[in-house]
Amino acid sequence: MKHIRNFCIIAHIDHGKSTLADRLLDFTGSVTEREKKEQLLDSMDLERERGITIKSHAIQMDYTYKGEQYILNLIDTPGHVDFSYEVSRSIAACEGALLVVDAAQSIQAQTISNLYLALENDLEIIPVLNKIDLPSANPEEVTDDIVDLLGCEPEDIIPASAKTGLGIEEILSAIIERVPAPKGNPDESLQALIFDSVYNPFRGVETYFRVINGEISKGQKIKFLATGKTYDADEVGTLKLIQHPKKVVRTGDVGYLITGIKDAREVKVGDTITDAANPTKNMIEGFENVKPMVFAGIYPVDTEDYEELRGAMEKLQLNDASLVFAPESSAALGFGFRCGFLGMLHLEIIQERLEREFDMTVITTVPNVSYHAYTKKNPDEQIIVNNPSDLPDPSSMDRVEEPFIKASIITKADFVGPVMSLCIEKRGVITNQTYLTPERVELSFDMPLAEIVFDFYDRLKTVSKGYASFDYSPIGMRASKLVKVDVLINGNSVDALSALIHADNAYNIGKKMVEKLRELIPRQQFDIPIQAAIGAKIISRETVKALRKDVTAKCYGGDISRKRKLLEKQKKGKKRMRQVGNVEIPQQAFMAVLKLND
Repeated sequence: MKHIRNFCIIAHIDHGKSTLADRLLDFTGSVTEREKKEQLLDSMDLERERGITIKSHAIQMDYTYKGEQYILNLIDTPGHVDFSYEVSRSIAACEGALLVVDAAQSIQAQTISNLYLALENDLEIIPVLNKIDLPSANPEEVTDDIVDLLGCEPEDIIPASAKTGLGIEEILSAIIERVPAPKGNPDESLQALIFDSVYNPFRGVETYFRVINGEISKGQKIKFLATGKTYDADEVGTLKLIQHPKKVVRTGDVGYLITGIKDAREVKVGDTITDAANPTKNMIEGFENVKPMVFAGIYPVDTEDYEELRGAMEKLQLNDASLVFAPESSAALGFGFRCGFLGMLHLEIIQERLEREFDMTVITTVPNVSYHAYTKKNPDEQIIVNNPSDLPDPSSMDRVEEPFIKASIITKADFVGPVMSLCIEKRGVITNQTYLTPERVELSFDMPLAEIVFDFYDRLKTVSKGYASFDYSPIGMRASKLVKVDVLINGNSVDALSALIHADNAYNIGKKMVEKLRELIPRQQFDIPIQAAIGAKIISRETVKALRKDVTAKCYGGDISRKRKLLEKQKKGKKRMRQVGNVEIPQQAFMAVLKLND
């Protein structure tokens, strides 16, 4: 055990953690020349295109240091805020962390939030100053920032460049010297932490775990504590670039387990694996079921593809257990699914994967969050509202509660004004303002989650010229004055466009919605009224004018009453047509509601 080191890499998006992982693999000779490629651990096409890590990966490296052989387990973590629960479990499986900071961009919001996660788990932090070869790098200033944040010595910080391979040897020796060896008792009954799972279409779910106490051997009967189910360990082994089956994985090591499970929902990240015959008494702390934060309806463009979409969603769920969905129907869009996502990036990725991997073109309705409603009849019974149409009648309602978050934004001092006014416009309340350095400020806000779902991140980047970074964590439900805004097109309510909005913003948003829809809905043979309403009260209206034929063209000169008679006749025909006419709503109209400020 004393020759094992488990560590992860934490950094903000784009600070170079996947490239650093590549260099470590090169240096330790874990990959051959043939296998080498950029961002080796990011295996999905989407990850490679966008330059983000979506799934965490683990890989084992062998390294000889001062004549002794060491096993280094690198557990790579996703960088985006949507996947923070996965990051917390990966961190719990390690004893040390490389904190990578970009020498050109300095410390960002996620660097700090992931650092706090690592400190809560008592990890040994090794600060790495990356990208020092960039012309825009500012190593002295950023070194001072890291010293202020961590309270370490400037000489503890390793200057490196993952691109050129500078400083990689120093990083490896720091991992071996500074990161403690795993503690644990090999003689106790098995206790292992699941930090990730991957679905393999041929072999079922592959579970990635870290053994805390005891050992796991091939053929052993094991039990998952959160689900209470028992399985046979058909295969165990360690994770090199490809899997290496072994007879036994011992205390402190990281490995994979194949049990032939076909349903990804049975393997929960953060769960504890134990021996079925002699189970451990204590579960590893910190396990929680992943809660979706954002809900949206996903519908096939053609209603006949409903079953195909169901199949595609089920296959996706095998790969991504944090996706939840339930069938629902809408008067405007037919049959579809109400889906829960971890955040907007997760929603975007699922939509993209449906199109790429399953060739399904889908319509996504306005994303919203989950609310709790209480009625006057029994104010203690909470009704969970995932869809605006589930909201009880306003006359019988006592109150509605919505989820709030604590947002932490780090920006340059010059942009504090615009960032504050954006957050206040989004109903945020400032709770704290700290100057990290004379140039950089951390602002803390309490905000409703619903307000950051749509365009908050894009607008934050715009007002701060790309310099602000943002991170959030949920802080519970609070009562709010919310109203349901319906959109009526040609007198019919379109349920897919209704939204729950704070009473103070309802008029403005309703007005913007109908103006946007007027631009997008094509003109028909008759006038189409587009209205926004709260209950029975219309708050805004726009009209898409009818296409009219010039029926008076043949009346050159002549009497005005002749022209009027023809126009009246045409008007009657239009009126009749409007009663039977059906308005086709183009797909971009559903998405346009999200981009009201553009």
